[in-house]
Amino acid sequence: MKDLFDLKGKLAIVTGGNGGIGLGIARGLASAGADVAIAARNEAKTAEVVKGLEKEFGVKALGVKVDVREEKQIKDMVKKVLDTFGRIDILFNNAGTNIRKLPQEYVVDEWEEVLDINLRSAFLCSQAVYPAMKAAGGGKIINTGSMTSIFGAPKVLLYSTSKGGIVQMGRCLANAWAKDNIQVNAILPGFIDTDLTRKARVDMPELEERVNTRTPAGRWGVPDDLAGTAVFLASRASDYVTGVALPVDGGFSVAML
Repeated sequence: MKDLFDLKGKLAIVTGGNGGIGLGIARGLASAGADVAIAARNEAKTAEVVKGLEKEFGVKALGVKVDVREEKQIKDMVKKVLDTFGRIDILFNNAGTNIRKLPQEYVVDEWEEVLDINLRSAFLCSQAVYPAMKAAGGGKIINTGSMTSIFGAPKVLLYSTSKGGIVQMGRCLANAWAKDNIQVNAILPGFIDTDLTRKARVDMPELEERVNTRTPAGRWGVPDDLAGTAVFLASRASDYVTGVALPVDGGFSVAML
């Protein structure tokens, strides 16, 4: 049974993998034996993560500087990974940002920034790895959604729109690429303790207690809580699972109050 979850010999790209949820995902994949390419903008932060993954898990890791808003940089990133490892088995589209305002306060540039980083980049990265995955006989694409893929709130219009789009895009890709043995799924994290959500708690001081009360598990998640689900969706254990959006939320999305 454990062989179903074994990722030795596989290569995973994790965008935004140098912190927060992305780092939890990268650690999970590395713990299962996958080599990992961390694609992010902050080179110094990425270099530390690469060093840590190699030391802790004994895998090969690569840092690639990329702005996922730029199509050429995405293509160059994919080429560098293929030149280094010769394969791409797993793509984890995790790069994301948020701007919290009431809907009437947004300007067009903010719309473009959030949608470009959270949604457009996931499409461009998926499109860029598709030829290599098809040629290899299959692959796994996992997209990071959110509770806002399901729920709305006053100050998350742009983020929620992008994360709803992530789920629907994944369903379309799952249908289109199933014939190529490429499974496309999404993880919907609940409220996870990261730099991004710490900023949200400054903006909304009541959020801490509201989440603890609403979540049946009685706590905020931590990035490592995503690791097991990431391994499942990246491994042979999920070969017959595609187009799914899987909450990892301590029960938040099924709680009545």
